[in-house]
Amino acid sequence: MHSLISSDDVWVLWGFIAVWAAVSIGLEQRFKWASAVSGAIIALLGAMVFTNIGVLPVESSVYDTVWSYVVPLAIPLLLFQINVRQIFKESRHLLFIFLISSAGTVLGSILSFFLFKQHIPYLDKIGGMISASYIGGGINFAAMAAKFETPGEYVSATVVADHVMMALLFFILISIPAVKWFQRHYAMPFEEKVKADGKSGNSAESYWKRKDISLKDIAFNAGAAFALVAVSVKISGFFKSLFSHPLLTGTLGDQYLILTSLTVLIIFLFPRFFERLNGSQELGTFLIYLFFVVIGIPADLRLIVTNAPLILLFVFIIAISNLTISLAVGKLFRVRLEEILLAVNAAVGGPTTAAAMAIAKGWRELVAPIMLVGTLGYLIGNYVGTFMGNWFSSFL
Repeated sequence: MHSLISSDDVWVLWGFIAVWAAVSIGLEQRFKWASAVSGAIIALLGAMVFTNIGVLPVESSVYDTVWSYVVPLAIPLLLFQINVRQIFKESRHLLFIFLISSAGTVLGSILSFFLFKQHIPYLDKIGGMISASYIGGGINFAAMAAKFETPGEYVSATVVADHVMMALLFFILISIPAVKWFQRHYAMPFEEKVKADGKSGNSAESYWKRKDISLKDIAFNAGAAFALVAVSVKISGFFKSLFSHPLLTGTLGDQYLILTSLTVLIIFLFPRFFERLNGSQELGTFLIYLFFVVIGIPADLRLIVTNAPLILLFVFIIAISNLTISLAVGKLFRVRLEEILLAVNAAVGGPTTAAAMAIAKGWRELVAPIMLVGTLGYLIGNYVGTFMGNWFSSFL
Protein backbone atom coordinates (compact mmCIF):
# COMPACT_ATOMS: atom_id res chain seq x y z
CA MET A 1 0.00 0.00 0.00
CA HIS A 2 1.37 3.41 -1.01
CA SER A 3 2.07 5.78 1.87
CA LEU A 4 2.89 9.46 2.18
CA ILE A 5 6.10 8.62 4.07
CA SER A 6 8.41 6.18 2.30
CA SER A 7 9.60 3.04 4.08
CA ASP A 8 13.23 4.09 3.57
CA ASP A 9 12.71 7.62 4.91
CA VAL A 10 14.43 6.64 8.13
CA TRP A 11 14.71 9.97 9.94
CA VAL A 12 11.11 10.96 9.28
CA LEU A 13 9.86 7.61 10.57
CA TRP A 14 12.02 7.83 13.69
CA GLY A 15 10.76 11.37 14.16
CA PHE A 16 7.14 10.25 13.96
CA ILE A 17 7.64 7.35 16.38
CA ALA A 18 9.44 9.47 18.99
CA VAL A 19 7.10 12.45 18.69
CA TRP A 20 3.91 10.39 18.83
CA ALA A 21 5.23 8.49 21.88
CA ALA A 22 5.92 11.86 23.52
CA VAL A 23 2.46 13.17 22.58
CA SER A 24 0.85 10.04 24.06
CA ILE A 25 2.69 10.49 27.35
CA GLY A 26 1.90 14.20 27.43
CA LEU A 27 -1.81 13.64 26.80
CA GLU A 28 -1.97 10.91 29.45
CA GLN A 29 -0.52 13.20 32.10
CA ARG A 30 -2.41 16.32 31.00
CA PHE A 31 -6.02 15.19 30.48
CA LYS A 32 -8.28 12.95 32.57
CA TRP A 33 -9.83 11.35 29.48
CA ALA A 34 -6.39 10.43 28.15
CA SER A 35 -5.36 9.05 31.53
CA ALA A 36 -8.50 6.89 31.53
CA VAL A 37 -7.78 5.62 28.01
CA SER A 38 -4.03 5.22 28.81
CA GLY A 39 -1.06 6.57 26.91
CA ALA A 40 -0.29 3.13 25.51
CA ILE A 41 -3.69 2.93 23.80
CA ILE A 42 -3.26 6.46 22.42
CA ALA A 43 0.16 5.51 21.03
CA LEU A 44 -1.20 2.34 19.46
CA LEU A 45 -4.44 3.72 18.03
CA GLY A 46 -2.76 6.86 16.71
CA ALA A 47 -0.21 4.79 14.80
CA MET A 48 -3.02 2.60 13.44
CA VAL A 49 -4.93 5.64 12.19
CA PHE A 50 -1.89 7.14 10.47
CA THR A 51 -1.21 3.80 8.76
CA ASN A 52 -4.77 3.21 7.60
CA ILE A 53 -5.14 6.73 6.15
CA GLY A 54 -1.97 6.20 4.14
CA VAL A 55 0.56 8.33 6.03
CA LEU A 56 2.86 5.57 7.34
CA PRO A 57 4.25 2.52 5.51
CA VAL A 58 3.27 -0.88 6.89
CA GLU A 59 6.85 -2.19 6.79
CA SER A 60 10.22 -0.52 7.36
CA SER A 61 13.66 -1.33 8.70
CA VAL A 62 12.99 1.33 11.36
CA TYR A 63 10.29 -0.87 12.90
CA ASP A 64 12.66 -3.83 12.88
CA THR A 65 15.23 -1.73 14.74
CA VAL A 66 12.72 -1.02 17.50
CA TRP A 67 12.03 -4.74 17.90
CA SER A 68 15.68 -5.78 17.70
CA TYR A 69 17.36 -3.03 19.74
CA VAL A 70 14.90 -0.81 21.60
CA VAL A 71 12.92 -3.61 23.26
CA PRO A 72 16.01 -5.46 24.59
CA LEU A 73 17.39 -2.18 26.00
CA ALA A 74 14.11 -1.51 27.81
CA ILE A 75 14.27 -4.81 29.72
CA PRO A 76 17.30 -4.07 31.94
CA LEU A 77 16.26 -0.43 32.40
CA LEU A 78 12.91 -1.52 33.83
CA LEU A 79 14.60 -4.13 36.02
CA PHE A 80 17.26 -1.84 37.52
CA GLN A 81 14.94 -0.76 40.34
CA ILE A 82 14.35 -4.32 41.57
CA ASN A 83 15.54 -4.86 45.13
CA VAL A 84 15.22 -8.60 45.70
CA ARG A 85 16.03 -8.39 49.40
CA GLN A 86 13.56 -5.56 49.98
CA ILE A 87 10.78 -7.38 48.14
CA PHE A 88 10.97 -10.30 50.56
CA LYS A 89 11.52 -8.11 53.62
CA GLU A 90 8.82 -5.47 53.22
CA SER A 91 6.21 -6.90 50.86
CA ARG A 92 5.47 -10.44 51.98
CA HIS A 93 1.69 -10.20 51.71
CA LEU A 94 1.87 -8.45 48.36
CA LEU A 95 4.44 -10.93 47.10
CA PHE A 96 2.29 -13.88 48.19
CA ILE A 97 -0.89 -12.64 46.56
CA PHE A 98 1.02 -11.54 43.44
CA LEU A 99 2.32 -15.09 43.00
CA ILE A 100 -1.23 -16.40 43.50
CA SER A 101 -2.45 -13.91 40.91
CA SER A 102 0.24 -15.14 38.52
CA ALA A 103 -0.96 -18.71 39.08
CA GLY A 104 -4.46 -17.49 38.21
CA THR A 105 -3.08 -16.20 34.91
CA VAL A 106 -1.55 -19.59 34.14
CA LEU A 107 -4.75 -21.51 34.94
CA GLY A 108 -6.86 -19.03 32.99
CA SER A 109 -4.51 -19.24 30.01
CA ILE A 110 -4.78 -23.03 29.92
CA LEU A 111 -8.59 -22.94 30.11
CA SER A 112 -8.92 -20.19 27.52
CA PHE A 113 -6.45 -21.81 25.12
CA PHE A 114 -8.35 -25.08 24.96
CA LEU A 115 -11.63 -23.23 24.46
CA PHE A 116 -10.38 -21.15 21.51
CA LYS A 117 -7.49 -23.09 19.96
CA GLN A 118 -9.59 -24.12 16.95
CA HIS A 119 -10.94 -20.62 16.37
CA ILE A 120 -8.04 -18.14 16.74
CA PRO A 121 -4.95 -18.42 14.48
CA TYR A 122 -1.51 -18.49 16.13
CA LEU A 123 -3.11 -19.00 19.54
CA ASP A 124 -0.03 -20.80 20.84
CA LYS A 125 2.01 -17.65 20.17
CA ILE A 126 -0.74 -15.35 21.46
CA GLY A 127 -1.14 -17.55 24.54
CA GLY A 128 2.56 -17.29 25.31
CA MET A 129 2.47 -13.52 24.86
CA ILE A 130 -0.57 -13.01 27.10
CA SER A 131 0.67 -15.48 29.74
CA ALA A 132 3.88 -13.47 30.03
CA SER A 133 2.13 -10.11 29.81
CA TYR A 134 -0.49 -10.95 32.48
CA ILE A 135 2.28 -11.77 34.94
CA GLY A 136 4.77 -9.05 34.02
CA GLY A 137 3.61 -6.37 31.62
CA GLY A 138 4.18 -4.80 28.23
CA ILE A 139 7.89 -5.54 28.21
CA ASN A 140 7.16 -9.27 28.55
CA PHE A 141 4.56 -9.02 25.80
CA ALA A 142 7.17 -7.42 23.55
CA ALA A 143 9.76 -10.05 24.41
CA MET A 144 7.40 -12.95 23.69
CA ALA A 145 6.08 -11.37 20.48
CA ALA A 146 9.66 -11.09 19.25
CA LYS A 147 10.63 -14.56 20.49
CA PHE A 148 7.68 -16.39 18.89
CA GLU A 149 7.80 -14.19 15.75
CA THR A 150 4.07 -13.57 15.88
CA PRO A 151 2.71 -11.90 12.71
CA GLY A 152 2.44 -8.14 13.22
CA GLU A 153 -1.26 -7.91 12.47
CA TYR A 154 -2.04 -10.51 15.17
CA VAL A 155 0.23 -8.72 17.62
CA SER A 156 -1.75 -5.54 16.98
CA ALA A 157 -5.10 -7.32 17.31
CA THR A 158 -3.97 -8.89 20.58
CA VAL A 159 -2.74 -5.56 21.94
CA VAL A 160 -6.09 -3.92 21.17
CA ALA A 161 -8.01 -6.72 22.91
CA ASP A 162 -5.51 -6.71 25.77
CA HIS A 163 -5.86 -2.99 26.42
CA VAL A 164 -9.64 -3.02 26.12
CA MET A 165 -9.62 -5.78 28.75
CA MET A 166 -7.16 -3.86 30.90
CA ALA A 167 -9.36 -0.77 30.79
CA LEU A 168 -12.39 -2.85 31.81
CA LEU A 169 -10.46 -4.63 34.56
CA PHE A 170 -9.02 -1.34 35.84
CA PHE A 171 -12.57 0.01 36.16
CA ILE A 172 -13.64 -3.14 38.04
CA LEU A 173 -10.66 -2.99 40.40
CA ILE A 174 -11.22 0.71 41.12
CA SER A 175 -14.92 0.06 41.81
CA ILE A 176 -14.64 -3.02 44.06
CA PRO A 177 -13.76 -1.14 47.30
CA ALA A 178 -17.08 0.75 47.02
CA VAL A 179 -19.12 -2.49 46.91
CA LYS A 180 -20.66 -3.19 50.32
CA TRP A 181 -20.21 -6.98 50.04
CA PHE A 182 -16.45 -6.55 49.80
CA GLN A 183 -16.50 -4.02 52.63
CA ARG A 184 -18.16 -6.61 54.88
CA HIS A 185 -15.96 -9.57 53.95
CA TYR A 186 -12.46 -8.09 53.47
CA ALA A 187 -10.16 -5.93 55.57
CA MET A 188 -9.67 -2.51 53.95
CA PRO A 189 -7.42 -0.45 56.26
CA PHE A 190 -5.91 1.76 53.56
CA GLU A 191 -9.27 2.67 52.04
CA GLU A 192 -10.66 3.41 55.49
CA LYS A 193 -7.69 5.65 56.23
CA VAL A 194 -8.27 7.63 53.04
CA LYS A 195 -11.94 8.11 53.93
CA ALA A 196 -11.02 9.13 57.46
CA ASP A 197 -8.51 11.68 56.25
CA GLY A 198 -10.90 12.97 53.59
CA LYS A 199 -8.12 12.90 51.02
CA SER A 200 -8.12 11.80 47.41
CA GLY A 201 -5.24 10.04 45.75
CA ASN A 202 -2.40 11.87 44.12
CA SER A 203 -2.38 12.24 40.33
CA ALA A 204 -0.26 10.31 37.87
CA GLU A 205 1.32 13.59 36.80
CA SER A 206 2.55 14.32 40.32
CA TYR A 207 3.83 10.77 40.74
CA TRP A 208 5.89 11.03 37.55
CA LYS A 209 7.19 14.40 38.67
CA ARG A 210 10.64 15.75 37.88
CA LYS A 211 13.48 13.91 39.55
CA ASP A 212 17.06 14.75 40.34
CA ILE A 213 18.71 13.05 37.36
CA SER A 214 22.33 13.79 36.52
CA LEU A 215 24.39 13.19 33.41
CA LYS A 216 26.07 10.38 35.32
CA ASP A 217 22.68 8.70 35.91
CA ILE A 218 21.89 8.77 32.21
CA ALA A 219 25.38 7.55 31.30
CA PHE A 220 25.37 4.68 33.79
CA ASN A 221 21.81 3.63 32.89
CA ALA A 222 22.61 3.58 29.18
CA GLY A 223 26.03 2.00 29.62
CA ALA A 224 24.75 -0.77 31.89
CA ALA A 225 21.77 -1.50 29.62
CA PHE A 226 23.88 -1.68 26.46
CA ALA A 227 26.51 -3.84 28.18
CA LEU A 228 23.94 -6.30 29.53
CA VAL A 229 22.23 -6.63 26.14
CA ALA A 230 25.57 -7.15 24.38
CA VAL A 231 26.73 -9.84 26.82
CA SER A 232 23.33 -11.56 26.70
CA VAL A 233 23.39 -11.70 22.90
CA LYS A 234 26.83 -13.31 22.98
CA ILE A 235 25.87 -15.82 25.69
CA SER A 236 22.63 -16.83 23.97
CA GLY A 237 24.47 -17.15 20.65
CA PHE A 238 27.08 -19.37 22.29
CA PHE A 239 24.43 -21.69 23.73
CA LYS A 240 22.59 -21.84 20.41
CA SER A 241 25.76 -23.04 18.71
CA LEU A 242 26.55 -25.44 21.56
CA PHE A 243 23.22 -27.27 21.76
CA SER A 244 20.97 -28.73 19.09
CA HIS A 245 17.99 -29.80 21.20
CA PRO A 246 15.08 -27.34 20.70
CA LEU A 247 14.32 -27.23 24.44
CA LEU A 248 17.89 -26.21 25.29
CA THR A 249 18.24 -23.71 22.45
CA GLY A 250 14.80 -22.32 23.30
CA THR A 251 15.79 -21.65 26.92
CA LEU A 252 19.56 -21.33 27.28
CA GLY A 253 19.74 -19.83 23.79
CA ASP A 254 16.90 -17.37 24.41
CA GLN A 255 18.29 -13.83 24.39
CA TYR A 256 15.43 -12.46 26.48
CA LEU A 257 15.67 -15.11 29.20
CA ILE A 258 19.44 -14.71 29.39
CA LEU A 259 19.11 -10.93 29.48
CA THR A 260 16.50 -10.99 32.25
CA SER A 261 18.42 -13.50 34.37
CA LEU A 262 21.77 -11.76 33.90
CA THR A 263 20.28 -8.37 34.79
CA VAL A 264 18.75 -9.68 38.02
CA LEU A 265 22.02 -11.41 38.94
CA ILE A 266 23.99 -8.19 38.46
CA ILE A 267 21.42 -6.21 40.47
CA PHE A 268 21.57 -8.79 43.27
CA LEU A 269 25.38 -8.62 43.35
CA PHE A 270 25.58 -4.82 43.18
CA PRO A 271 22.36 -3.52 44.76
CA ARG A 272 23.71 -0.19 46.01
CA PHE A 273 24.97 0.82 42.58
CA PHE A 274 21.54 0.40 40.97
CA GLU A 275 19.63 1.83 43.94
CA ARG A 276 21.50 5.11 43.47
CA LEU A 277 20.63 5.32 39.76
CA ASN A 278 17.82 7.74 38.93
CA GLY A 279 15.86 7.73 35.68
CA SER A 280 15.93 4.00 34.92
CA GLN A 281 12.14 3.64 35.09
CA GLU A 282 11.55 6.77 33.03
CA LEU A 283 13.97 5.76 30.27
CA GLY A 284 12.63 2.21 30.12
CA THR A 285 9.02 3.38 30.07
CA PHE A 286 9.68 5.78 27.18
CA LEU A 287 11.26 2.94 25.19
CA ILE A 288 8.13 0.86 25.81
CA TYR A 289 6.05 3.70 24.38
CA LEU A 290 8.15 3.55 21.21
CA PHE A 291 7.25 -0.14 21.08
CA PHE A 292 3.53 0.59 21.40
CA VAL A 293 3.70 3.05 18.51
CA VAL A 294 5.49 0.52 16.31
CA ILE A 295 3.13 -2.39 16.99
CA GLY A 296 0.18 -0.21 16.01
CA ILE A 297 1.63 0.61 12.59
CA PRO A 298 1.14 -2.76 10.79
CA ALA A 299 -2.45 -3.09 12.02
CA ASP A 300 -5.03 -4.10 9.43
CA LEU A 301 -8.29 -2.79 10.89
CA ARG A 302 -10.36 -5.40 9.08
CA LEU A 303 -8.33 -8.18 10.65
CA ILE A 304 -8.63 -6.59 14.10
CA VAL A 305 -12.42 -6.32 13.69
CA THR A 306 -12.50 -9.96 12.63
CA ASN A 307 -10.15 -11.39 15.25
CA ALA A 308 -10.09 -8.98 18.19
CA PRO A 309 -13.58 -9.94 19.47
CA LEU A 310 -12.48 -13.58 19.89
CA ILE A 311 -9.12 -12.54 21.28
CA LEU A 312 -10.98 -10.24 23.67
CA LEU A 313 -12.94 -13.25 24.96
CA PHE A 314 -9.67 -15.15 25.24
CA VAL A 315 -8.04 -12.49 27.42
CA PHE A 316 -11.29 -11.88 29.33
CA ILE A 317 -11.30 -15.46 30.62
CA ILE A 318 -7.65 -15.16 31.66
CA ALA A 319 -8.17 -11.84 33.47
CA ILE A 320 -11.32 -12.98 35.28
CA SER A 321 -9.62 -16.23 36.32
CA ASN A 322 -6.78 -14.16 37.72
CA LEU A 323 -9.15 -11.90 39.68
CA THR A 324 -11.38 -14.72 40.96
CA ILE A 325 -8.51 -16.89 42.19
CA SER A 326 -6.78 -13.90 43.79
CA LEU A 327 -9.92 -12.84 45.66
CA ALA A 328 -10.69 -16.39 46.81
CA VAL A 329 -7.19 -17.21 48.05
CA GLY A 330 -6.77 -13.72 49.47
CA LYS A 331 -9.97 -14.14 51.48
CA LEU A 332 -8.82 -17.54 52.73
CA PHE A 333 -5.50 -16.14 53.98
CA ARG A 334 -6.98 -12.81 55.18
CA VAL A 335 -4.99 -10.66 52.78
CA ARG A 336 -6.11 -7.03 52.76
CA LEU A 337 -8.39 -6.15 49.84
CA GLU A 338 -6.22 -3.27 48.64
CA GLU A 339 -3.22 -5.60 48.35
CA ILE A 340 -5.27 -8.17 46.40
CA LEU A 341 -6.54 -5.58 43.92
CA LEU A 342 -3.11 -4.07 43.39
CA ALA A 343 -1.55 -7.51 42.92
CA VAL A 344 -4.10 -8.34 40.20
CA ASN A 345 -3.47 -4.97 38.57
CA ALA A 346 0.30 -5.47 38.71
CA ALA A 347 0.03 -8.94 37.18
CA VAL A 348 -2.33 -8.00 34.35
CA GLY A 349 -1.25 -4.43 33.66
CA GLY A 350 2.25 -4.25 35.08
CA PRO A 351 3.67 -2.40 38.09
CA THR A 352 3.21 1.04 36.54
CA THR A 353 -0.58 0.67 36.21
CA ALA A 354 -0.76 -0.83 39.70
CA ALA A 355 1.19 2.10 41.12
CA ALA A 356 -1.11 4.45 39.18
CA MET A 357 -4.11 2.81 40.82
CA ALA A 358 -2.55 3.07 44.29
CA ILE A 359 -1.86 6.75 43.63
CA ALA A 360 -5.37 7.38 42.31
CA LYS A 361 -6.98 5.67 45.32
CA GLY A 362 -4.75 7.43 47.84
CA TRP A 363 -3.07 4.23 49.09
CA ARG A 364 0.31 5.93 49.20
CA GLU A 365 1.87 3.37 51.55
CA LEU A 366 1.42 0.70 48.86
CA VAL A 367 2.85 2.59 45.88
CA ALA A 368 6.51 1.61 46.39
CA PRO A 369 5.85 -2.00 47.51
CA ILE A 370 3.59 -2.76 44.54
CA MET A 371 6.18 -1.27 42.20
CA LEU A 372 8.80 -3.57 43.74
CA VAL A 373 6.63 -6.69 43.73
CA GLY A 374 5.13 -5.95 40.32
CA THR A 375 8.57 -5.56 38.80
CA LEU A 376 9.27 -9.15 39.83
CA GLY A 377 6.73 -10.08 37.17
CA TYR A 378 9.13 -8.83 34.51
CA LEU A 379 11.46 -11.62 35.60
CA ILE A 380 9.10 -14.58 35.95
CA GLY A 381 6.80 -13.51 33.10
CA ASN A 382 9.33 -14.38 30.40
CA TYR A 383 9.91 -17.85 31.84
CA VAL A 384 6.19 -18.60 32.11
CA GLY A 385 5.42 -17.17 28.67
CA THR A 386 8.19 -19.21 27.05
CA PHE A 387 6.99 -22.43 28.67
CA MET A 388 3.31 -21.81 27.92
CA GLY A 389 3.91 -20.84 24.29
CA ASN A 390 6.06 -23.91 23.64
CA TRP A 391 3.59 -26.17 25.45
CA PHE A 392 0.57 -24.75 23.61
CA SER A 393 2.31 -25.29 20.26
CA SER A 394 2.36 -29.04 20.91
CA PHE A 395 -1.46 -29.07 20.68
CA LEU A 396 -1.67 -27.35 17.29
